[in-house]
Amino acid sequence: MLRQRDKNSEIMLSCIEEKYYKGEVVLEHHSFVRIISGEMKIIQSDQKTIVGVGSTLLIPRNQLATFIKYPKDGKPYKSVVLTFTTEKLKHYYSNHSFELTKPQQHRLKLLPPHQLFDSYFAAFESYFDVEDDLPSDLIDLKIEEAMLILRSVDKDIDYTLADFSEPGKIDLAEFMEKNFMFNMTMEKFGYLTGRSLTTFKRDFKKSFKSTPQRWLTQKRLELAHYYLSSKDRKPVDIYLEVGFENLSHFSFVFKKQFGYAPTEIKLRAIDE
Repeated sequence: MLRQRDKNSEIMLSCIEEKYYKGEVVLEHHSFVRIISGEMKIIQSDQKTIVGVGSTLLIPRNQLATFIKYPKDGKPYKSVVLTFTTEKLKHYYSNHSFELTKPQQHRLKLLPPHQLFDSYFAAFESYFDVEDDLPSDLIDLKIEEAMLILRSVDKDIDYTLADFSEPGKIDLAEFMEKNFMFNMTMEKFGYLTGRSLTTFKRDFKKSFKSTPQRWLTQKRLELAHYYLSSKDRKPVDIYLEVGFENLSHFSFVFKKQFGYAPTEIKLRAIDE
């Protein structure tokens, strides 16, 4: 369940009662998130982060990540999500002084525990019992309050929130080698590397001598094989992480590629 509390989706309650929910996200805007119950695994190209009850984080825009949300301790996954739109951030910073004196680093921020966060989010659950949309003036106040709290708790937050630049053209091969496990559209891969779809496909062919889809499938299967054979992990635990949407499809293409099912790797190792 995903409930909006305003028509512009700037405040939302996410509630997952099923076994899990997986989504690959490249956010158009920054998201300020508080975990109320359950747990979420965040997979990026160079790290995995697990956040649980009481965790507060800022997810920057234009960053590739896989989010796996699931219930825990008999409670559903539940979170409050605030969206900081670029339009509102530009308006905010036009009225608040700031100075960027070092290079911007757009990374997922797991924010430290703080009483200001606790007090701020305590009021939110009651908002979701209200049937009507929240008044726009209240939304604006809550967004600005969140900004003030964030800037008070994290003195470096401006380096992320006040940077309005768009992705520039970057090294495609290096980017794809780091991010092949994310199940994005070709258009989105192109955007994140600073290219149109046509230019992305052309440059990809030049770099890898293959089509994007064929190369992505091959890389994901190779990573899956490594996890299963060298890390002693189970198919059910890794197919989402390596970029497949369901276990049966993963098993089918794995067997087609290697000649045996992913569940047979341990038996083959014993025989050898």
